[in-house]
Amino acid sequence: MPARVINSDLMEYIIMNNFEFNTLAIRTGHLQTNEQEHSEAIFPTSSYTFKNAAEAAARFSGEEAGNIYSRLSNPTVRCFQDRLAALEGGESCVATSSGMSAILAVMLGLLKAGDHIICSSSIFGTTTIFFNQYLTKFGVEVEFVDLIDLSAWEKALRGNTRLLFAETPSNPVMDIVDIGALAAIAHTNDSLLVIDNCLCTPALQQPLALGADIVVHSATKYLDGQGRCLGGAVVGNKTLVGEAVFGVLRTGGVAMSPFNAWVFLKGLETLNLRMKAHCENALAIANWLDQHPKVVKVNYPGLKTHPQYALAQQQQSGFGAIISFEVIGGKEAGWLVVDQTKMISITANLGDTKTTITHPATTTHGRIDPAQREKTGISEGLLRLSVGLEDIKDIKADLERGLARISDKEKGC
Repeated sequence: MPARVINSDLMEYIIMNNFEFNTLAIRTGHLQTNEQEHSEAIFPTSSYTFKNAAEAAARFSGEEAGNIYSRLSNPTVRCFQDRLAALEGGESCVATSSGMSAILAVMLGLLKAGDHIICSSSIFGTTTIFFNQYLTKFGVEVEFVDLIDLSAWEKALRGNTRLLFAETPSNPVMDIVDIGALAAIAHTNDSLLVIDNCLCTPALQQPLALGADIVVHSATKYLDGQGRCLGGAVVGNKTLVGEAVFGVLRTGGVAMSPFNAWVFLKGLETLNLRMKAHCENALAIANWLDQHPKVVKVNYPGLKTHPQYALAQQQQSGFGAIISFEVIGGKEAGWLVVDQTKMISITANLGDTKTTITHPATTTHGRIDPAQREKTGISEGLLRLSVGLEDIKDIKADLERGLARISDKEKGC
């Protein structure tokens, strides 16, 4: 049974009273059991029983709503789906086992052989690999364009273009596209616009309100916020997501576990507070790095020197917590900064309360052609920092240890 935003008296009450983001993040979707639990319950069950054969038949045929099997629906997962849909302003949400499985479900649910999609060249490395090496095996044509070049998107449109896919801000160089303008381009061609909203979350950006048709998430990142579980989600209307994408989940089985859904529910309750704190820390670190003598360039939309600073102010309520910065000395210097950290976690994950650092050219984007990496701004000296919630002073000190060593190395020390 696909998730719907309005599925309870409480949800109707919330919508009628136009509740704000924080209230939605805490109250949406929870249907108390007879135990009258205050916190959402975890339902670790694979299947559900029926009163009789007729009820079982009605459930399986779709004549009667209700649980059948936890691959299809689970009360804990449904609560997460309803809550995220409310935060994104969508009609329906499908929760999946990972962020990549969310993208997979969208592509399998909406595309067929002979379709053409246009994708930003500035996206997560694994998404690029999936499109290039696997989606094309099934007869789907994939064309990559510069994220911020709207004319390139428009020129790439064909009669068989089914959807446009973009990640904004992009990972890791933090380019930003005008979502409303890109949606207009897509819709003039009867194409769909799919936006990966992982880096901003609905706390900072709501692509559906800006014209996008579908939003995808890696719930593993900020929706969880503490690096505990894998999960993904797709949000949109009841036809595209509630039927087409849900059909992939129903048959293909890329379902979210009840425990993970419960963890994400707890994450959503503090999402707005965390994202505000992340943004505050990140802006302070970005300004500091921007003045550092061993840093060539800082990519952060909160800096006034960022090419899309004005656009970020227009379509986001915050600048996010991801910073990428290029150090002098290339790969060797970049690795030196990474290796000299003592507190910051060396991991390719992001969106954690703990600050993390990685070298994209040899990790998240390591399987991409070097020429393509360079074209999208991923140089050998580029580092990606996911700024956490530690004290700013301590984050700076941990980074400075390696940055200072770059100077020493150049002097032959």
